[in-house]
Amino acid sequence: MTFLSLSHLEKSFGPTRVVKDFNLSVEQGEFISLLGPSGCGKTTVLRMVAGFETPTSGAIAIDGADMVRLRPNARNIGMVFQAYALFPNLTVAQNVGFGLKVKGTPAKEIAGRVEEMLDLIGLPDLGGRYPFQLSGGQQQRVALARALAPRPRVLLLDEPLSALDAKIRVSLRNEIRAIQRRLGITTIFVTHDQEEALSMSDRIVVMHQGVADQVGTPFEIYNTPATRFVAGFVGTLNTIEAEVKDGATGRVALAGTEVVLHRPMTGDRVTLGLRPEAVRLGQGSCELGLSGKITEVDFLGSVIRLRADLGGQSLAFDTFNAAHSVPPRVGETVVLGLNAADLMVIGA
Repeated sequence: MTFLSLSHLEKSFGPTRVVKDFNLSVEQGEFISLLGPSGCGKTTVLRMVAGFETPTSGAIAIDGADMVRLRPNARNIGMVFQAYALFPNLTVAQNVGFGLKVKGTPAKEIAGRVEEMLDLIGLPDLGGRYPFQLSGGQQQRVALARALAPRPRVLLLDEPLSALDAKIRVSLRNEIRAIQRRLGITTIFVTHDQEEALSMSDRIVVMHQGVADQVGTPFEIYNTPATRFVAGFVGTLNTIEAEVKDGATGRVALAGTEVVLHRPMTGDRVTLGLRPEAVRLGQGSCELGLSGKITEVDFLGSVIRLRADLGGQSLAFDTFNAAHSVPPRVGETVVLGLNAADLMVIGA
């Protein structure tokens, strides 16, 4: 059942339409990520839900109640910002209890809730410290606790991990997801980091130029992209031009080798997409074996990313690092194996 509903949302700043006919239905307890590049409209959508921006048109409803006309403090929504936004003159405990104090909650109840929140974020003994005495990860945990303390119906997260280093980011995103699941709170998370979106979300909304290009599970977004933009933005994708031999059956010629895709297509040429992990070094049991010359070898630790030239077209592929196995060298000719089922026909 829909808990949070965004219907035909539009937002313009002067003549510029930043969000265009945005629609989303969110179930209670779902974790939704708005994913896209800078300027795609994802933060504007979040700010409209929070009440910091008024939609040019469209509706926002929580549990059936209209939110558009309500002030931000009347919506019972918690928000965590990218820059923490903690009060530097207040202790950790005072920051966490700030929203409750504004609501007029009795001091004893505030103290109990603050203790509960500090336990939840794993900082039970730091209530007396000030923000400048905390690390970036600890400050973001406090910002999360402050947003959750008043028991909001919806939690909004605006790129909360982007200012942290890589290891802390991974650790904290796992903690945020665990806390969200434990509380069962409906959450919208804004990010430009596809790894964050893929690892944390129940569903992802990929945004492009103010439009929701695709809404789906991480598996659907990654494996069956609906548009050329989604295919190129989410993950690494090879794009290969193929000659259409028989449009009715989907028979195409790829780097001189014919393959049947069993999908009708029009025109003389088609663009195909292929994920690097779908390519094998050596044909093995794969349907197709394509000859190519290695042009790049990048050692990435557990994975080695290679690139080969297939008669004028470049193809990136991955192989696992093995301590006693030497990867191909630049200039070496190899056979690459792939299967027709892994080839995507890239649309508009």
